[in-house]
Amino acid sequence: MIERSRPRLLAWSGALLGLFAVLALLVTRDRSPLDGFDQLGRQAENWADDHDWIITVLRWTEVLTATVAMTVATILVAGVLLLRRQVRAGLYAGVVMGLTAAVTTAVKLGLSRDRPEWQNALEALTTKSFPSGHTSSVTAFAGVLVVLAWIFVRRASMRRAVLVSMTALWLVVALDRVLLGRHFPTDVVGGTLLGVGTVLLVLAFLPPEPPGHAVKADPLPDVITTGRRVAVILNPSKVEDVGQFRALVSGMAAESGWSPPTWHFTTVEDSGTGMAEAAAISGADLVLVCGGDGTVREVCAELAGTGIPVGVVPAGTGNLLARNLDIPLYLRSAVDVALNGQDRAIDLVRVEGDGIEAGTHFMVMAGMGFDAAIMEGVNEDIKKKVGWIAYVFSALKALMFPAVRVDVSVDGGEFTRHRARTVVVGNVGFLQAGMPLLPDAAIDDGLLDVVILHPKRFLSWVPLAFRVLAKRSRTDETINRMTGRTVEIRAHSDTPRQLDGDAVGPGRTLRMECLHGRLLVRVPR
Repeated sequence: MIERSRPRLLAWSGALLGLFAVLALLVTRDRSPLDGFDQLGRQAENWADDHDWIITVLRWTEVLTATVAMTVATILVAGVLLLRRQVRAGLYAGVVMGLTAAVTTAVKLGLSRDRPEWQNALEALTTKSFPSGHTSSVTAFAGVLVVLAWIFVRRASMRRAVLVSMTALWLVVALDRVLLGRHFPTDVVGGTLLGVGTVLLVLAFLPPEPPGHAVKADPLPDVITTGRRVAVILNPSKVEDVGQFRALVSGMAAESGWSPPTWHFTTVEDSGTGMAEAAAISGADLVLVCGGDGTVREVCAELAGTGIPVGVVPAGTGNLLARNLDIPLYLRSAVDVALNGQDRAIDLVRVEGDGIEAGTHFMVMAGMGFDAAIMEGVNEDIKKKVGWIAYVFSALKALMFPAVRVDVSVDGGEFTRHRARTVVVGNVGFLQAGMPLLPDAAIDDGLLDVVILHPKRFLSWVPLAFRVLAKRSRTDETINRMTGRTVEIRAHSDTPRQLDGDAVGPGRTLRMECLHGRLLVRVPR
């Protein structure tokens, strides 16, 4: 998250835009102090002319970062943000890019600075020179992506990757304008100052973060509590700065009328069960759990049937429960929903099987076969660095997991025999990567949905994926579906198994029972 104040942002943007204004006056009136610097552009252009391959790369760069290309890129970014219901972020991106383009055009026309005379005469541009439009638009675009990454991306490594790549993009475009002789070096500096200044100026007045969850919602009915006590269960490995996260939650709890939170931290030995029990015994009126799907599962299972609502703050890689309940993945918004949302009764699933500890539950899904092999094959070191991409690598390795024979019984009925590469039993409709594998599933209908997949060949995965994405209801030997309150699966050989994305070791049986409406979870109003 970006911690900032409007006065500080205005001070920085004012300084940058002020330097831009001073530079504009110097290059159009008494430019003698800058002549030596601008003459470096002639030397750079002469050097580039001696390398044909460099000229080819530079011309492609010019085309790919021109006005049309940047407009398309802006529309795509804003469109994706709007589709993900990040309206403020989409508006922020559009305003920054639109304002940068408008100011660039106005200053070009107002100052009318001619292009460098050392341009290639056959391809010389005749439009005005200061500031560089390519540089200002790319700088603004890069700045927008960096701001959004710092707000919405939790992994520091990913944020740094965005920063490095965007800095590289700006540098390539800046060199492109000078080496092609399209602009004086001062034009590029001016475009950079304008782009960064505009990013900060708009950020001061139009923050991209989602608005508070309860800003426009009607107040919830008053309920009798013992003091609006909130307990927070945190997996400390899932947040970068525990102190900063504690300050965030404590501040938002105070603003929402809750007592100061009590804090419980998971350990390697206890991923949430003991902490949830302690929170319940202490009389908490609300429990916030921040962690991955495994931590969320343990806490929810322990609090099921207590009547204590659980606020999920997703901080893992999959975050399957949060995604299916429309809980935002942005930490501040998720905390807001947890504190101010409404309670929804959802189902919990009790699961038994060989080698599975008694009293085990899952919230989202269980699986045997290919999907569990993916979970087993994930490299944890890679996962920490690149997140969900680690699952892609593991899926490619496990794609032709051998088919196994399984017997399936629903609601105590006779077992039916199948060949399958994977069997998934879900409490929700959307699983990994947003795949609508169980489109008719609902987390509060008291039923489990089963899908049995058996693509016979490697290329059979392609039409199978199409059928899943298109939510086709037809069933056959490739994809079969069942529904019931209880499901039992028996494999004929030891098969990988997983619960809510966590591998639980190979085995031959899974017995599952849906416990209808057992858990209260905070969801958006």
